[in-house]
Amino acid sequence: MSALHSLQMLAVSIRSVRKVYGDPDTGPVALKHVDLDIRDTEFFTRLGPSGWGKTTLLRMIAGFEFPTRGEIQLYGENIADRPPHQRPVNRVFQHYALFAHMADRLWTNLMR
Repeated sequence: MSALHSLQMLAVSIRSVRKVYGDPDTGPVALKHVDLDIRDTEFFTRLGPSGWGKTTLLRMIAGFEFPTRGEIQLYGENIADRPPHQRPVNRVFQHYALFAHMADRLWTNLMR
């Protein structure tokens, strides 16, 4: 890691985030324990198979879902309990058809 990279401010910090739908003790677990840091100006991509919680995590950062446990910090401020209209974040909705002609090649290369 470069010295400049280590000095950059954390834009998003996810700490011990857990998401359970329904009853917190017996409901289905969407995210078990997520810790993640994204630095200011950093380009970040999260890839993985269907059902691994990528969309759930993005929805929680945007405020469309709330974590069962843990913190979502934006520039050091916990925003986990704020509604979407009080969060200075944007979200791009996914649409797989955009690159449908490349889907097979992408997954083949990722799974090597």
